[in-house]
Amino acid sequence: MSGGSQLENANPVVFQRTGERLQTANDEDEDIHDPIDDREIFDILLSINDPEHPLSLEELNVVEQVRVKVNDAENIVGIEFTPTIPHCSMATLIGLSIKVKLLRSLPERFKIDVQITPGTHASEEAVNKQLADKERVAAALENSSLLEVVNQCLSSRSG
Repeated sequence: MSGGSQLENANPVVFQRTGERLQTANDEDEDIHDPIDDREIFDILLSINDPEHPLSLEELNVVEQVRVKVNDAENIVGIEFTPTIPHCSMATLIGLSIKVKLLRSLPERFKIDVQITPGTHASEEAVNKQLADKERVAAALENSSLLEVVNQCLSSRSG
């Protein structure tokens, strides 16, 4: 967060990052059908930055591999994310960043469902409704100020 604003969660718990997934010869072979799996989706999410802290969503345990569900055959990706505090005002922005990262990274055939982990946020139902509404998501991404913040969450951190 910028401009001297007070942080909602000034001292978040920081978790250890997941190690790199080892690539196999089959992963590299373009002739072998390689369905998208939970770990592949999680790998896409690893680099998303928290909008408030100089940490990744993984380091804050906002995203975890166990909360990623993929059904490659039915073209469905489901993500649950856990805000660091129950009244996190950044929850919708975090969910939108996750959704945008996946929309930009996955083939168009996938339906992407991003939701707050049940029972972890005071406004869970309202945030989930916003993230599930395609028109609201599209309108949010037409807002240049909001899109700039989302892109900052998706950009690589330097240093």
